[in-house]
Amino acid sequence: MQLEQGGFPHLSAKNIPPEERLIFALDVSSAAEAMALVEKLGDYVRFYKLGLQMFMAGGYFELIEWLRGRGKKVFVDLKFFDVPQTVKSAVLQLKDRDVQFVTVHGNDGIMEAAASAKHNLKILAVTALTSLDEGDLKDLGFACSVEDLVLSRARRALKLGCDGVVSSGLEAARLRNELGDGFLVVAPGIRPVANVDDQKRTVGVKEAFLNGADYIVVGRPIREAADPRRAAGDIQRQIASVFGR
Repeated sequence: MQLEQGGFPHLSAKNIPPEERLIFALDVSSAAEAMALVEKLGDYVRFYKLGLQMFMAGGYFELIEWLRGRGKKVFVDLKFFDVPQTVKSAVLQLKDRDVQFVTVHGNDGIMEAAASAKHNLKILAVTALTSLDEGDLKDLGFACSVEDLVLSRARRALKLGCDGVVSSGLEAARLRNELGDGFLVVAPGIRPVANVDDQKRTVGVKEAFLNGADYIVVGRPIREAADPRRAAGDIQRQIASVFGR
């Protein structure tokens, strides 16, 4: 049964099919390996994130076309960070690629340039990587908490025309409390079981959605599972229990 919105005020009410709320991080070493994994996962995954490893493996845009030809949605996660005009030009290169999301990481000029060129794309601003904790931020020279940094970056990104943010589910509730629900929150660092890797700010599947995430990104817990298809199916069942299907 779907959870009651009143009891969980941050639960996403956006018109997103529950099965598309899981985004799988397709971080593998070749296009051939990626295709084999997509085939193995079948209908359990309908949305794929293609990041830097896949870009460097070669065949990135051909893989996008292959995924789109199979009815999959695509998230280009290259975290564009360069002079604003270069970022704008890079976003324009994607306008005819039929992808859903692209990430940008940088200051106001960079985010504004990306937003000005988005066309049908959704621009997601990266707030703080989920591999960073407050100790890491201090090492980088930030004299504030992770939550304050995420909120500040999110507020600026939305003001500049971005469509949403990439943020840990740990910060999602505060984002919703202070900025509302009129933007996308995509939450990486999802760990359905105890975390043993390099991600520090992690949450579980249900916690992320109850905190206000619209989508979750899952990589290693599916990819490194003994049975990736079963692992993806287990996560989809958790999502269905939240959204009532």
